[in-house]
Amino acid sequence: MSFCACVLRFNFLYRNTHEDVCSILKADYTHPSCSRCWVRLAIRCDLLFAGPVRVGTSSVHSSQRTLLVAQSDMRIELLPALTDNYMYLLIDDETREAAIVDPVEPHKVVDAVKKHGVKLTTVLTTHHHWDHAGGNAKLVKMVPGLKVYGGDPRVDALTQKVTHYDTFKVGSLNVKCLFTPCHTSGHICYFVSKEKSPDPPAVFTGDTLFVAGCGKFFEGTADEMCKALLDVLGRLPPETRVFCGHEYTINNLKFARHVEPNNEAIRKKLAWAKATYDRGEPTIPSTIADEFTFNPFMRVRERSVQEHAGKTDPISTMASIRKEKDGFRVPKD
Repeated sequence: MSFCACVLRFNFLYRNTHEDVCSILKADYTHPSCSRCWVRLAIRCDLLFAGPVRVGTSSVHSSQRTLLVAQSDMRIELLPALTDNYMYLLIDDETREAAIVDPVEPHKVVDAVKKHGVKLTTVLTTHHHWDHAGGNAKLVKMVPGLKVYGGDPRVDALTQKVTHYDTFKVGSLNVKCLFTPCHTSGHICYFVSKEKSPDPPAVFTGDTLFVAGCGKFFEGTADEMCKALLDVLGRLPPETRVFCGHEYTINNLKFARHVEPNNEAIRKKLAWAKATYDRGEPTIPSTIADEFTFNPFMRVRERSVQEHAGKTDPISTMASIRKEKDGFRVPKD
């Protein structure tokens, strides 16, 4: 890629969403001539969005407030990070032990730990991308002795490599690892529950499952994403609360409306998400049951979604709508 081509690509990036830019940059990352271009060296996908520039708006996170989801046995605090990421502080109330999911901004994590007066023992890393794992190395220096879990040797500061159905505890909470390759080849989701609890379990889905969407297939296939969404995450208890890696809800729902214009669940969820966003509040969590009503990537077995894609089976439907969303121009309304 020539210098001029890279500059044109750079200009294009600032008119597109974070997800678009990630796709563009990662697709070009191994281009042999790009390694000698200052644009490629200076603008890794992750670094672009860790800096002060936010695509199309200010540098403030799209959700300016934290949110504490309190249950009888655990608490989960949503910690906004970068421009649209979420970190999650998971607290076991019985033992006062805590884990942090994808701690890309370590100082915010340490501040939250101090605020709650808990002992941070564990890092749960969903995948190796910088905007999820990029704070691991710094955090383990700030809080010595942390166990860092992940499913990929590319995860920074990894101490505990896990795979499908591996289990461990955070205090008295049970954590089950769910292998969901596609966005990356080593992606892990973490399912957290407690025996005999009256409250719903939680699942931290990183960039596999978003509210009304799914991650791009950077290192996988439509077949793998179908298995991840339908056979792995889709078989969790319906009431399971879904805590995903990014605040993409409104744009995802606009695409869902495009796929299923007559789906009332999508219309209602989009209206709710817009109102919530306008208050500066997170649109997360959702539930597995809810995702099956408005997420087109969880609905690839539905006739309405297959007809939109012009396909007759879930896998080809998944491939078709993911490709369509990759080029989808989000409407303003």
